Amino acid sequence: MQIAVCDDEKEIRDMFEEKIRRICPKADLTLYKSGKELLLSEESPDIVLLDIQMPGKNGMETARELRRNNKKLIIIFVTALEDYVFEAFDVGAFHYLVKPFDDRKFEKVFMDAVAQLEERKELEAVNIKRKVPSLMITTGGKHITVNSEDIIYAEVFDRKIVLHTIYEDIEYYGKMKELEKKVGDGFYRSHRAYLVNFNFIKKYDATTIYLENGQALMAKQNYHEFVKCYLRYNQKKGNK
Repeated sequence: MQIAVCDDEKEIRDMFEEKIRRICPKADLTLYKSGKELLLSEESPDIVLLDIQMPGKNGMETARELRRNNKKLIIIFVTALEDYVFEAFDVGAFHYLVKPFDDRKFEKVFMDAVAQLEERKELEAVNIKRKVPSLMITTGGKHITVNSEDIIYAEVFDRKIVLHTIYEDIEYYGKMKELEKKVGDGFYRSHRAYLVNFNFIKKYDATTIYLENGQALMAKQNYHEFVKCYLRYNQKKGNK
């Protein structure tokens, strides 16, 4: 597990080093004194603790660049300012810690981040073992790989497909029919504009499927077939 701390004040970096080594002594910890230094590093951290007020490239700008290169990075902002809390959501921050905070608060946030990281790695290992299908798509001029089991649902919007994943929303130009074939029988085309992952369904009725994050339309003519497929899928998975 690789941890990065980025703060322009040495005493703050040293303080976090002491806390992290006490909580998680086996972590591979690297300290950075600026956003530029962090961005130029060849290291690829799993978790980064990032100050916002820094000379040159501030923490929010640094986070945006980090996120572009690493969609799964866990970002924890640590700052004396509350002004950027809404911008933190835009870069998918895990938490926004406002100074001052006590050891108990820091330890809880940090260990929650570690738990999420470990859960994600376990899921990825299971997916590799099960050979879960992955998608290669082009978005924003980049080719990226998306694990199908990370997709909560997909929808057609403004002539694009939007993949709503557990990490982020990804838009790309494509055809829903092709996506439906690639992801397999763990998904169902409930409506011409919606494709849902059975694993994330919370409840449903004849018009709507309610998912863990969002909802999808149900075409009336598809309802009975959907129910059959969903029950068959749960039986296959051993769910009650």
